[in-house]
Amino acid sequence: MANSTLVIVPTYNESNNIRKLIKAVMSLDKVDLLIIDDGSPDGTAEIVTEEQEEYPDQLFLIERSGKLGLGTAYVRGFEYALEQNYTYICEMDADFSHNPDDLPHLIEEVKTGGCDVAIGSRYANGISIINWPLSRLILSYSANLYARFITGLPIFDTTAGFKCIHRKVLETISVESIRSNGYAFQIELHYRAWKAGFNLKEVAIIFREREEGVSKMSKGIMWEAAWRVWSLKIQSILGML
Repeated sequence: MANSTLVIVPTYNESNNIRKLIKAVMSLDKVDLLIIDDGSPDGTAEIVTEEQEEYPDQLFLIERSGKLGLGTAYVRGFEYALEQNYTYICEMDADFSHNPDDLPHLIEEVKTGGCDVAIGSRYANGISIINWPLSRLILSYSANLYARFITGLPIFDTTAGFKCIHRKVLETISVESIRSNGYAFQIELHYRAWKAGFNLKEVAIIFREREEGVSKMSKGIMWEAAWRVWSLKIQSILGML
């Protein structure tokens, strides 16, 4: 471990983006990068391995045998981060929908004690999304309203996948207990952190739809998020979280 901050990026078929993303993240100050690849057939992991020659002490790779899902990838990444004693752990997409230049702002919020979880939010300052069709924008915004209404979460972007988390949050909420796997994973992570008494803060970002590769959105992911919020609420009422 060279630094106190680890950025975790799950990948599946991101060969068009991953080399550029690695260069962008590695250009930041005092940040390590962990790629968790789910057996991408397009050679994503091979590209990461090539780049490790340039960044042997900062770039790490976990290869998994098959498409096991976003949530389990992040849980594995969190476990790695805690094992390696990182203090600040970040989530980020591989497709440049999240701007790497925004990472320092999220990290600084947590480092300076402004919050325990700094969330790169698409909805904290109106709607800051570029190149989404209206139908997807309405679906996402409505889903976040729904999740907020059911859970009571005090944030606008409940499904945000761009954030910095202090290690004490992950140690407290027991990341291995998180069962959600799609976008519901983000809702569950935020909910468990909030219910445990940690401070969540939204930092406005501009989210851009990917230009390379294919979106991983599916009906199954949407349905999981729809029922999972009720499950979380009921578990909270029963004291089972």
